[in-house]
Amino acid sequence: MMTKKTFMTLVLVVTSGALMSLQAQNLFSKGDKIANVGIGLGSYYGGDGYTSSIPPLSVSYEQGIIDGLLDGKASIGVGGYMAYTANKWETISGNVTYGYKYSYFILGARGTFHYQFIDKLDTYTGLMLGYNAVRSKFFGDSGSYTPEASGASGIGYSAFIGARYHFSDKLAAFAEIGYGISALELGISFRL
Repeated sequence: MMTKKTFMTLVLVVTSGALMSLQAQNLFSKGDKIANVGIGLGSYYGGDGYTSSIPPLSVSYEQGIIDGLLDGKASIGVGGYMAYTANKWETISGNVTYGYKYSYFILGARGTFHYQFIDKLDTYTGLMLGYNAVRSKFFGDSGSYTPEASGASGIGYSAFIGARYHFSDKLAAFAEIGYGISALELGISFRL
């Protein structure tokens, strides 16, 4: 079985090789339309004793609305974001297993500021404002008391930084870190 350190080294080597083999790419510009599909690592939802049922999954869309800023190296984009994850917490008392299942759904609008620090790398930062729908449901048998389902939904926000590495004009890999459905999102970007 591959250790975490070996896996991370392999990812670093593959990513470095991919970056070195990239051809020149265009900065994100006005009129560009990008769709992202990602999976999150390091979810903010849950904690000790929680197990993931569905990993953090996200889909986002972005369109360039302004370009040519800061000596032609910067642009602004707007778009939408949708993400989902689920987990559960359970315990065993005697021969009875019970707990809660939780689901988290985020729907939001995002704004991004792109700046090309180096060739071949689309780097950006952004903010998101959205709605975070949270649901919980009790499962199992806790005796005579059965809690009802509940939710803790509300307005949510996110700040993030990211980068896209283009393998071709239409296909790229992306990584984002910040506060959202997870601490780190990795995925594929498609130019539409």
